[in-house]
Amino acid sequence: MNIGFLGLGNMGGPMARNLLKAGHALTVFDPSSQAVAGLVEAGAKSVASPADVARAPVEAIITMLPAAAHVKHVYLGQDGLLANVRPGVLLIDSSTIDPLSAREVAKLATAQGNPMLDAPVSGGTGGATAGTLTFMVGGPDSAFDQAQPLLAAMGKNIVHCGDTGNGQVAKIANNMLLGISMVGVAEAMALGVALGMDAKVLAGIINTSSGRCWSSEINNPFPGVLENAPASRGYSGGFGSDLMLKDLGLATEAARHAHQPVILGAAAQQLYQSFSLQGHGGLDFSAIINLYRRDPEA
Repeated sequence: MNIGFLGLGNMGGPMARNLLKAGHALTVFDPSSQAVAGLVEAGAKSVASPADVARAPVEAIITMLPAAAHVKHVYLGQDGLLANVRPGVLLIDSSTIDPLSAREVAKLATAQGNPMLDAPVSGGTGGATAGTLTFMVGGPDSAFDQAQPLLAAMGKNIVHCGDTGNGQVAKIANNMLLGISMVGVAEAMALGVALGMDAKVLAGIINTSSGRCWSSEINNPFPGVLENAPASRGYSGGFGSDLMLKDLGLATEAARHAHQPVILGAAAQQLYQSFSLQGHGGLDFSAIINLYRRDPEA
């Protein structure tokens, strides 16, 4: 299939490469010439703008962009996708944005004859490279069926979450819980160590007891507990604290529109906001434990 792909960053680049590996033809665009060059070397064709992607003989267009403002610019701008794409071309946005923006863009796309899905992902850069991402997909059944072979080239778990925007709902609800759970694990680990407990022993107890969760078992925030976790390499790599802050902001803003309380989500957002303002936004989100530790450099 001929596919357009916009957004070749840490997630989009590996996703696009997996589409090439699956035998699809790609027309790509990204503001970074270095990112584009890597995909061209792998077999993609590059163009100069989103409009050029839309005008190319593509059957589907996939976007992976940083935020809602970028999505609206790329899709709704005068030189954007909707102003230039042919009717019938399937549009898939894998960016993580708020559900209201996803529904707004999809409504306009559908009105001009372009089925659209919101399909944010979970699995991080490792999953993007390995092709094992989870896709949380919102949109009509017919578009979902059409998109499945493309998504299967990039991911392992493809879940239809319901109507347009529900992919984003699933993503922000999951990541809000992830942020909350990481703060909880950080507090528990810091408390146990401050009271004299060995961090590895405490983590082992938590991970075989009722406190067990992904944040304790897979990405434990205490250095040295898990050899391959970001905490054991200076909190480098992984899922950045600023990205977690972004997702918590999306969740609390969506909750405001829905008049739905997210008390712990809002508290987690404030903690990550404080952490980011201290200059730590580039560290893995498990580094939040350093707000609690007495000896964060140890």
